[in-house]
Amino acid sequence: MDDKPPWPKQPGTNPKGEFAFFNVVYEDDSQRSNRRVPAELLGGLDGDEPARGFIMEQDREIAEKSGRPALEIKRIERVGVKKK
Repeated sequence: MDDKPPWPKQPGTNPKGEFAFFNVVYEDDSQRSNRRVPAELLGGLDGDEPARGFIMEQDREIAEKSGRPALEIKRIERVGVKKK
């Protein structure tokens, strides 16, 4: 019994800060929650702006596979950050 691994990783946890999560609001006011963006893309002088490009690329790929046009992003908000 002593050689058991520690508790398994719980779904939805992000212990290493590998990803930042964003809520995305589109032009038709629909929202997609908890979109994952690699944390290494963020920060620096651009802040969270690189997340928009990353999410737009994901949306383009999804739209291409589904045959539906991608919606324009109205705004993105990082999950867990208080609004000013």
